Amino acid sequence: MDFAEEFRARVARSIESLGKDRDFIGLSRIWAREAIRHDYAHNFSWLGRPVIQIPQDVYAIQELVWASRPDLIIETGIAHGGSLVTSASMLALLDYCDAATAGTPLHPNESRRKVIGIDIDIRAHNRSAIDAHPLSHKIATVEGSSTSRATFDQVVALADGHERIMVMLDSNHTHDHVLAELEFYAPLVSKQCYCIVWDTGVEDLPDDMCADRPWGPGDNPKTAVWEYMRRLAGEARMGADGAPLEFEYDRSIEHKLTITAAPDGFLRRL
Repeated sequence: MDFAEEFRARVARSIESLGKDRDFIGLSRIWAREAIRHDYAHNFSWLGRPVIQIPQDVYAIQELVWASRPDLIIETGIAHGGSLVTSASMLALLDYCDAATAGTPLHPNESRRKVIGIDIDIRAHNRSAIDAHPLSHKIATVEGSSTSRATFDQVVALADGHERIMVMLDSNHTHDHVLAELEFYAPLVSKQCYCIVWDTGVEDLPDDMCADRPWGPGDNPKTAVWEYMRRLAGEARMGADGAPLEFEYDRSIEHKLTITAAPDGFLRRL
């Protein structure tokens, strides 16, 4: 075993150990709960736009984009546009690395790697900021409900010709809405790519922390993920690519992060 393999094996053992350490996971959940009280995730930006993600999850996105190399990322929920800019920048880095490997220059408009952002209400000041961003050429936005057929049809049209698709769901967090999003968008995910469902951690919060929201324990993204995975296990379904639609929980990601907004939310298509 060479040094690189030995390091990877050591990291794998560490992640496995973290996943078994119930006390450490419990502490991490306490930290995440208390961080929410302070709007901790609002403190960070990516290339000038508020990203509204905890840093650990942004790191996970980077690793997954690099590993799965999508040419299209579909996101529901836009807010300030920071997540779109994050994804666009990572796709731009893939373009840069591909060009460097090939030894040829790449004009920004030559790449077909794109991000599609969907939101029922894209506020004018956020749209202006996204359009003015240097990475706007890699971003397309669709205004409309992510769970309407008309909106989905627009996304499918924009996705035409793309071969490797990744999806991130982060809009309305009620069970029914997220489950409907999964039914629409999860079949678009390519093999060995990911569907990430954010804010599944709502299931682990005290009831009073969600008193002013239409979601909470028992009605949230995690319960939607559980139901969707039950449906897939009980039915023979096909993806948009015509191949069997199967996902697994990639818990190695949440185990390595220990602090994440998406426990049980990292779904890898088999």
